[in-house]
Amino acid sequence: MQDNVNKGSTAAPMLFPYEPAQFWQSVRQIVREEMQQAEKVRSVAPAYETPGLTYKPLFKITEVCSMFQVCRQTIYDWIKDGRLKPYKIKSRVYFLWNDIQQLLKPEDEREGCPED
Repeated sequence: MQDNVNKGSTAAPMLFPYEPAQFWQSVRQIVREEMQQAEKVRSVAPAYETPGLTYKPLFKITEVCSMFQVCRQTIYDWIKDGRLKPYKIKSRVYFLWNDIQQLLKPEDEREGCPED
């Protein structure tokens, strides 16, 4: 008799063993949990190795000079030696934070730097 009632109605067959309201409530709960998890991951600030320096993704050559207390020629020598990689954006030259961090590590811990 149940089959006769469903034949005449336009209701779609039930694909999930939940009522629609219960299904959407479960979906909302899952989304909330995932958003909370993503927020926890995002809110954890990355730990930078150098105390006293604030994080910036790109540094100008003058900033790098003042950071290491060296002249521009020293920076150009580091570029030539492969210790620093310059990134040119329009007419300006920048250096990545990670590359600067590599310079701060002892010689034996550096990756990809030429041996002296």
